[in-house]
Amino acid sequence: MMLEIWLRLILFCGIFSNALGGFIGINIGTDISNLPSATDIVAILKARQITNVRLFDADAHLLNALSNTGIEVMVSVTNEEVLGIGESPSAAAAWINKNVAAYVPSTNITSISVGSEVLNSIPNAAPILVPAMNYLHKALVSSDLNHRVKVSTPMSMGIIPRPFPPSTASFNTTWNSTIFQILQFIQNTNSFYMLNAYPYYEYVKSNGIFPMDYALFRPLSSVKQIVDPNTLFCYNSMFEALVDATYSAIKALNFTGIPIVVTETGWPWFGGVNEPDATLENAKTFNENLIQRVFNDSGPPSQPTIPVNTYIYELFNEDKRPGPVSEKNWGVLFANGTAVYPLSLSNSDRVNADSSTVFCIAKPGADENKLQNGLDWACGPGQANCKAIQQGQPCYFPDTLQSHASYAYNDYYQKMHSSGGTCDFDGTATTTTNDPSKFMILCR
Repeated sequence: MMLEIWLRLILFCGIFSNALGGFIGINIGTDISNLPSATDIVAILKARQITNVRLFDADAHLLNALSNTGIEVMVSVTNEEVLGIGESPSAAAAWINKNVAAYVPSTNITSISVGSEVLNSIPNAAPILVPAMNYLHKALVSSDLNHRVKVSTPMSMGIIPRPFPPSTASFNTTWNSTIFQILQFIQNTNSFYMLNAYPYYEYVKSNGIFPMDYALFRPLSSVKQIVDPNTLFCYNSMFEALVDATYSAIKALNFTGIPIVVTETGWPWFGGVNEPDATLENAKTFNENLIQRVFNDSGPPSQPTIPVNTYIYELFNEDKRPGPVSEKNWGVLFANGTAVYPLSLSNSDRVNADSSTVFCIAKPGADENKLQNGLDWACGPGQANCKAIQQGQPCYFPDTLQSHASYAYNDYYQKMHSSGGTCDFDGTATTTTNDPSKFMILCR
């Protein structure tokens, strides 16, 4: 009874509803022997409630099939096209007219990725990469599409030589001039940094330095916690550390406020004899935990308020891709549309179907010193998003330690309980299955 009375006194904030979080998108490659028709691909996307896709080109069949679906589409300038566009404003304008202006608004094109890891894959094209981006943007301006469609270029982790600890990461100085220009372009056009981050490759390269659980978002024991010695940020996954390393590298060039979107990540489900970590179990675990992490509506430790929007690599297995066996086995679906392993790419069922949510709140009458310590930890090392309970923010009132601690405790718990986070906080917290929103009024 006392618990219910206390709950009535708290203002309802977003933490007590299931936040939608960042979005999960999917890459659609086409190096497939029996590629489904564009109509069938779109039917698969709709059936799986996928809201964001990235194409590796600007395929006309797919762009037409995506018309009137509402699905947000990222189209791509191929590496082969970058050279011509970077040398010719008229070529850029023609590309925009043919591959963007001809389809919007019916097809919801929202961004253009210019090349793919150009600095690593075709370094001789580096001098014309930024001109290509600028010419494409100017063509969008001419078509009055620049506010609708953003331009950026996907970068690999390979341009950051030492990503750990994240706080000291910086770009390879060889590319500083080009990267500075790219960041300047992104900032000036209100675009975003496109990052291809693959914990699979980083784990393989680490030769056992990092545990597999860290690469797969699995909880680590207290003796294996990965901590940045400079910031004392605790990293629960290699994925978050790679994103934070990129934020640090961006900051090292004196840029702030540029959001990162992960344009590629994933895990191969099958590999050759020399690829023992490419297994179905690992792929399923990685992608399931990745999706859950993205839908937590928070960023990495250094940028907790910026969700990590992410595109999984990839929708189908591309059997025609060259290279090792694993290169052909990143897909979550076979070409016939059947699942390689069960995986929900939509957040709607998570939001609507969970009728047994457990909430974490501060115990009424808990020791205030312990509550303060718990609040400080949750908002600090615990990485809870405590912005809304700061002075002047919508959930600051009631300005009580118990109310603020409950907000922070629950935010932490909803994000971390699936990977080992507990609702204890030195005995000052308790769980309840009674949705606090039923007893609260809205924040205002």
